[in-house]
Amino acid sequence: MRQASVVLAGRRMYEMMRFWDSPDRETGDTEVERDFARAWRETPKIVFSTTLREVEPNARLVDGDAETTVRSLKAETDGLVILGGADLAASLSRAGLVDEFRLYMHPVVLGGGKPYFQSGQSLTLRPLGTESLSQGVTLLRYAPAS
Repeated sequence: MRQASVVLAGRRMYEMMRFWDSPDRETGDTEVERDFARAWRETPKIVFSTTLREVEPNARLVDGDAETTVRSLKAETDGLVILGGADLAASLSRAGLVDEFRLYMHPVVLGGGKPYFQSGQSLTLRPLGTESLSQGVTLLRYAPAS
């Protein structure tokens, strides 16, 4: 998170990640969690939503065309732009605006969830590498093959 210049999120992802905005996260369980919470709050966010009316102070709400906004943002932003949210990722991927996919594999079995890519979307990826992170998490990095 400390490498990110900006975070892009859809509504559901933003609402889930607001957990890290809580001041209670400063006294969280581990130093890694406390550090992530600080970095999350410090990183500017752009939230794409047609239903939200307001966002936290370090976030900007966009209810217009995500593709146009992201094209402009990529042209004017130095550094890493992080994207979160299945629908937003699928849309920006189809538009050719995703340079790299970072999939974090957590050793937890969940009973469901939203597919990361919409059904019918075919995506050929080229592996860039893997990295073992703390808490048993594995980072898988891929780039679009085209």
